[in-house]
Amino acid sequence: MRVLVIEDEARLAATLQDLLELNGYTADVRHDGESGLDDALTGIYDVILLDVMLPKLDGFTVLRRLREAGN
Repeated sequence: MRVLVIEDEARLAATLQDLLELNGYTADVRHDGESGLDDALTGIYDVILLDVMLPKLDGFTVLRRLREAGN
């Protein structure tokens, strides 16, 4: 299972990535809403862990745009 973590707090994001990978998941991290949205729109992720307060685009905007795109 492939997971996208969109989290601007670097230590938290790294911890989440490490824990996911220790449990057999593939995890990618993005630190802002804009790059997170770009990656999420590729459709290769099974799960997205999305922070609400992000630079560039907040989590609510990312989620709204994903839903508008049919995800």
